Amino acid sequence: MELHTTATGTDGCPAAVPGLAATRTTTARRVYPWVVFTLAFGLLLADYMSRQVLSAVFPFLKTEWALSDSKLASLSSIVALMVGLLTLPLSLLADRWGRVRSLVLMAVLWSAATVLCATATGYDQMLGARFLVGVGEAAYGSVGIAVVLSVFAPRVHAALSGAFMAGGSFGSVLGVAFGGIIAVQFGWRWAFATMAIVGLILAALFRTLISDAKLARHAADPAPTPHASGVGFRAPVSTLFTNPAVLCAYLGSALQIFTAAVLLSWMPSFFNRYYDLAPDKAGAIASIFVLLVGAGMVGCGIITDRVGRTDMSRKWTTAIGFCLVSLICLTVGFSLEHGAPQLVLIGIGALFSGGSSGPTAAMVANLTHPSVRASAFGTLTLANSLLGLALGPFVVGVLADHLGLAAALQLAPLTYLIAIAALILGKRAYPAGLRRLAALNPAAPH
Repeated sequence: MELHTTATGTDGCPAAVPGLAATRTTTARRVYPWVVFTLAFGLLLADYMSRQVLSAVFPFLKTEWALSDSKLASLSSIVALMVGLLTLPLSLLADRWGRVRSLVLMAVLWSAATVLCATATGYDQMLGARFLVGVGEAAYGSVGIAVVLSVFAPRVHAALSGAFMAGGSFGSVLGVAFGGIIAVQFGWRWAFATMAIVGLILAALFRTLISDAKLARHAADPAPTPHASGVGFRAPVSTLFTNPAVLCAYLGSALQIFTAAVLLSWMPSFFNRYYDLAPDKAGAIASIFVLLVGAGMVGCGIITDRVGRTDMSRKWTTAIGFCLVSLICLTVGFSLEHGAPQLVLIGIGALFSGGSSGPTAAMVANLTHPSVRASAFGTLTLANSLLGLALGPFVVGVLADHLGLAAALQLAPLTYLIAIAALILGKRAYPAGLRRLAALNPAAPH
């Protein structure tokens, strides 16, 4: 005979069952981080949809406003330029003002600016609107990834970093593909307006479900929280720039992003001009190559984690290898006659073009103290934006005006040579970089 009892409180009502409460708490702790990741990743997609929809409407703007390739490129590069200039100061401001409020404000600003793009009547107005898009998007990448990593255990930070950074490519795919379709069916202004609506909806969802207080309760990072000034050890901000290995990671990451950014911006125009495809079809085909860039970031990150499981220094080696493969395939691919062989080589090059993003982000995380890691990612974003995302499309646009787009695209991958050199130096400086970190804080991971 079994005896069943029901726990009751002092008021005679059923009391909470400790085991059940613990189970619910554990479930919430497992689910909430993925809610944070999903919404942050969704906003990242909206970020890049608003940024890259411009590439899909390049042919429309070139025809309607009689713009040169360099002017078209400036509309793209102004966003990345503002991201590069403002990401670090705005990241520091977000740490003090509140990351969630900052992220929501950023999303509202870039979405409103995208509405202004839809109403622009000329180049100057479009340039001003794109300037504001860049201001809104400036610190989203660094603050967003800091929010995500704060609720996940350190053992999965590298994989999450690669996936989060790949979100830029996936958002670009959506922006280019859907932007081209909408532009052909309803006009290029509606392409911008649609991206703005998506951003505003996701911003409202993020503000409803995520808060700084909830993030603090689910924090997995032992580093001090943004509002816990004076609690625990805080590394000096200067440590972000005094470790040679970290500097090499910044430079290597930025220069491998250079070519990936060129592909994101100019592939729709490449197919429009050299394969005689209409803007919507050119955007759809280009989106496949953009998707390869994002898939490569994720896949190369997974490969790197496996290769570097027992020896972290091997992550430098994989990053070098990815750059080398992309350099060869893209240089040869863009020099071939237009056709299937060219597309295959460009596709392989695109797959590996951003493959070093995950490894270099992992190196930045591994070589910086947790208390300044958000600022470290802000610095990485600054380097990626100024030397890669802003410089790449603009340089190719200027070269295209003088040499033609095909020749400019053939020259773009040569920046991998400098990236490879930086990564080789970074690998050599890596052991000393770890010793610097250990001397700064004996508890730092090796």
